[in-house]
Amino acid sequence: MLIQTTRFGQIEVDEQRVITFARGILGFPEHTRYVLIETGEEGYFWWLQSVEAPDLAFVVTDPTLFISTYRVPIKREQMGELGMAGIDQGQVFVIVNKHGNVLTGNLQGPLVINCRNRVGEQMVLSDRRFTTRVPLVELPAARPARASA
Repeated sequence: MLIQTTRFGQIEVDEQRVITFARGILGFPEHTRYVLIETGEEGYFWWLQSVEAPDLAFVVTDPTLFISTYRVPIKREQMGELGMAGIDQGQVFVIVNKHGNVLTGNLQGPLVINCRNRVGEQMVLSDRRFTTRVPLVELPAARPARASA
């Protein structure tokens, strides 16, 4: 299927790769269908692109790449809603934001996706150890432009 994006233009994606968030993502409940787009070879960050809105996309990452101890305390009924027998059947992503020269992850609102049926849900965790702006990586400072001679 062809989808239109503001960042990548028109792209073709396999319809079987569409992820459905029945309740949408916080702030965007009317947009329920997304695809993951790889942006580079390093595999640390992806775009979660809305199939329905060309200008709606989130940078996401696997939080365990940066915080190895991070675990989502998913309840049995939540796993059932996603059609998962266990968390090992899912993939967890967090939405990434840039604040100054630091990339942060929303560990309080992880996205849990069933890898088999491509159904996802954004969880809202009440655990106060997790916040919406957990530092993941500091970006190199921009170098000042040199004057040409």
